[in-house]
Amino acid sequence: MITSNASPRNLLPPVLFLIVAAVMGLAHALVPRPSVLPGPYRPIGLLLLAIGVAAAIAARLQFARAATEINTFAEPTRLVTGGLFRLSRNPMYLGMGLAAVGMAMLSGSAASFLLAAVFVVIVDRWYIAFEEGRLRARFGAAYETYARSTRRWI
Repeated sequence: MITSNASPRNLLPPVLFLIVAAVMGLAHALVPRPSVLPGPYRPIGLLLLAIGVAAAIAARLQFARAATEINTFAEPTRLVTGGLFRLSRNPMYLGMGLAAVGMAMLSGSAASFLLAAVFVVIVDRWYIAFEEGRLRARFGAAYETYARSTRRWI
């Protein structure tokens, strides 16, 4: 969501994910190409899509239970380190990334794989870098300890 005083940085990650998913779908529908992924592997995409969506939703629910801020650009209020956040510092982004790869596998198109990769790079270099800076500033040593003991992705 872009606000009136916003830069592109204010595009929320789920909105970017939906844009990427829509472009994948349009590209697949409008520009049919031979699949770059052998048929027997494509159904694995459905599994990755389901796991990714479930992980993102579960992590979102953890934020709700902790009564903490979920908006990427708002000031963090609590450091969530339990549940899925014990396995990954970014389970919501991991879930969206898995879902994007799952959609790419389902379509089998090279363009979809490229879009999934671009999404993951943007999340890693733009959103996560931004959030980690804020978490370090807000939670200091507690965040540093957490970051040392928990991987960014998996």
